[in-house]
Amino acid sequence: MKKDVLIEASILSADQARLGEQALEAQEGGADAVQVDVMDGKFVPNISFGPDLVKKLSSILKIKIDAHLMVFDPEQLIPRFAEAGAGRIIVHQEACTQVHRTLQSIRELGVEAGIALNPGTPLSLIEELLDIVDMVQVMTVNPGFGGQKFIMSQLRKIRYLRMILKDRGQDLPIAVDGGITGITAPLAVEAGAKILVAGTSIYKGGSSVSENIKLLRENSNIHVQIS
Repeated sequence: MKKDVLIEASILSADQARLGEQALEAQEGGADAVQVDVMDGKFVPNISFGPDLVKKLSSILKIKIDAHLMVFDPEQLIPRFAEAGAGRIIVHQEACTQVHRTLQSIRELGVEAGIALNPGTPLSLIEELLDIVDMVQVMTVNPGFGGQKFIMSQLRKIRYLRMILKDRGQDLPIAVDGGITGITAPLAVEAGAKILVAGTSIYKGGSSVSENIKLLRENSNIHVQIS
């Protein structure tokens, strides 16, 4: 069957001097959502965006804004990002003291909850969370920097997650974040991804943002047989 793939533009790779303009370019170019990577300088080496940026983007965008919280103990930030207009808040399994409670708190605010896994984190650590999340985001690079190469071993994790979800009768979208290009996108989709989070290939792909999104979508638009 044909899989419908969603494209999210990670503005971590956008021109930081004109984030609003570049987010609008992604929207106008056909992106399904914008992902804001939030970094605390502790869970990952860099420091990036906060809820104020999400609030500003939500005032100009019609598409969903995902807040990807790459921070330790994100609980205190969750209400602020929800109030700012994030449509989905993604936390890392590795960064939460009480991850089940953290995910519940997101949903209680009326926001979709996502759980992210670093490349070295096994799926067994989130199997008990699959009933209370709206999306699983598999990191195919180590988080913290844009422009990294796709870690091919994560394709096995995506396939295994797809199998687990099928056995549970769950149609939960799998997102893939990191190193998404015209070459790796179809591999991720074939493995089971329904959401592709791309930054460098969209904003630094050599063509316009619109053309880069178009090419990425075309490369992702493959037919796979889901067994």
